[in-house]
Amino acid sequence: MSRVKLATVWLGGCSGCHMSFLDLDEWLFDLAAQAELVYSPFMDAKVYPEGVDVVLVEGAIANQEHLETICTVRARSRLLISFGDCAVTGNVTALRNPLGGVEAVLQRCYGGTVEAQGQIPAEPGIVPPLLDRVTPVHAVVPVDVYLPGCPPPADRIRTVLESLLQGETPRLEKSQIRFG
Repeated sequence: MSRVKLATVWLGGCSGCHMSFLDLDEWLFDLAAQAELVYSPFMDAKVYPEGVDVVLVEGAIANQEHLETICTVRARSRLLISFGDCAVTGNVTALRNPLGGVEAVLQRCYGGTVEAQGQIPAEPGIVPPLLDRVTPVHAVVPVDVYLPGCPPPADRIRTVLESLLQGETPRLEKSQIRFG
């Protein structure tokens, strides 16, 4: 029996969901026996592979790089899980939306609020090109499973992964479907 090809992706978020994933503690050994981690911030993989069975996507879509990444991830993955509140709703990452478009956000961050003579970085590559609005993952690509929480607790992550590894559709109990 071949192992499930598992990936995790970190977009616009704080990495709290990935930290909660690590809180699976000893169960990570059981997971490793059933799944091969093929892409993650936990490893040094540079290119998202083809043929991923399950991917956990943390974070919202906030810049051009995130947009390109999520499109690649969706095209190369069988099952996509929106992992945490930023991926599910935009959450904290989307708090910049009321500021307005890109220029307003950059001005707020770099222009005068940090230092007396602040300036917006102009060199290419310093700041990834921001999108005008931060959006949740499902606003850009189809999502198969939603895993809410900020971050989702380890037991909720385990419940979803165990179901998937058994070939079942994850069913979270009402008490597990909470945000924050």
